[in-house]
Amino acid sequence: MSSRPGVDQRFLDAYRLRKTDEYSSVFAFRRAFKGRFFIAHYRPNELGTARLGVVIAKKLAKRANVRNLLKRIVREQFRKARPALAHHDLVVRLHVPVKMATRAMINDDVVNLLGRFRE
Repeated sequence: MSSRPGVDQRFLDAYRLRKTDEYSSVFAFRRAFKGRFFIAHYRPNELGTARLGVVIAKKLAKRANVRNLLKRIVREQFRKARPALAHHDLVVRLHVPVKMATRAMINDDVVNLLGRFRE
């Protein structure tokens, strides 16, 4: 159930970066915002909506369940924020280990990063 009537808040394939060249073009644009745990690389797009890619390196999150949790948190926060986001391709990348981080700390970091892309 949507918290905002008339706004589709699903995380559809159209809102995902899938191909290597899509990720590469975002990294090549060389613009990013840095948070406590994540870096959000971005590039404007002409698609009329924001799209998301998530990169969680094994080097920084050794266990698969931790990597999956981090990706779920990022996707969920993006899903909630997407209607208000500017039309950019975003790649959210973990840049420090999250060994002692709580879910609340991770959520706050992602929310703050995505907040920089609001229209």
